[in-house]
Amino acid sequence: MIEKTLTNYNIKGEFTFKPNESLIIKCNAPTNYSGIYLIYYKEKIIYIGSSGQKINGELKTRKCGIGGMKDRIVNGFHPKFDKIKRKKIFPLIMKELNMDEITFKWYVTYDYTNNFDFPTDIEKKILNQFKSTNENQKPSWHK
Repeated sequence: MIEKTLTNYNIKGEFTFKPNESLIIKCNAPTNYSGIYLIYYKEKIIYIGSSGQKINGELKTRKCGIGGMKDRIVNGFHPKFDKIKRKKIFPLIMKELNMDEITFKWYVTYDYTNNFDFPTDIEKKILNQFKSTNENQKPSWHK
């Protein structure tokens, strides 16, 4: 159900990440677009996130740091793991939980030409789809 919702987005990608790697180097998400990203561990979704905010009916894409979705994935704070940037906290949490590798799948939902779906709207839709098939539970890395 979730994958079907995301098939309309042509700008997409994925990458794997291990605790001993650099998230900034491994992340291949765009620096100039916004969208959603799903984090998987052993093919199970553990987090659903988005980059880009709807402000007064318009999309605001991150411009600081690296920019775009990549900046959100690498430098953003993960809500469950305090105010520590993901590039620092993810390796620590993965080691603590004995996770050898996680996979990120990202989708540009607002590309200014073909797709005009606000990332936060799609994130909510995907999260609701996840909960509907998982006894109303959120993914494990959600708050």
